[in-house]
Amino acid sequence: MEAAVEAILFASGEPVQVDRICVALELDRPTAEQVLQKLMDTYSFERRGMRIIRMEDSWQMCSSPDYADAIRRAFEIRKPAKLSQPALEVLTIIAYYQPTTRAYVDQIRGVDSAYTIGLLLDRKLIEECGRLQVPGRPHLYRTTRQFLRAFHLTSLDDLPEMPDLGGEGQIRLDEDGTILAPVEETAPPESGGDLSEA
Repeated sequence: MEAAVEAILFASGEPVQVDRICVALELDRPTAEQVLQKLMDTYSFERRGMRIIRMEDSWQMCSSPDYADAIRRAFEIRKPAKLSQPALEVLTIIAYYQPTTRAYVDQIRGVDSAYTIGLLLDRKLIEECGRLQVPGRPHLYRTTRQFLRAFHLTSLDDLPEMPDLGGEGQIRLDEDGTILAPVEETAPPESGGDLSEA
């Protein structure tokens, strides 16, 4: 049974839904998921060149990240550029508030995000998923399976808890992508002296 599941994942090259495996092998879902989990654990424990990963209700066979550099050299693949700070901010907002509009992203960040959203669409980390039923019918955006895979997440439930940004706080990220709490405004120090310019 494990070999059959392994063959299906290998032949696909794309994520395969559990239900499709159940139909193909005439298995109930709990049994199929148990076989998939065992295969995933075996590949990981034995540190093979292949891994099996889960993305929501789908599973996929892929190469181990341990050998990414060797694979890139073998096929002369350029290393993908790291996401910029603005791209991480936009992606974070969409991940936590999806489906959401560009206007909402702009409101949280306080700057125009059109260019950054275009880059994330090109990288297939986000996708359009309909339109909001308001005047102008703006596009709605959500994250993709590629987003889950890129950030090693099984599902959106694996995202860390979002800190309270306050009612009007703008989102800010540290250099490593950690969400920073908003800076609390403090009242100016009281002074009896003259504050006019000298």
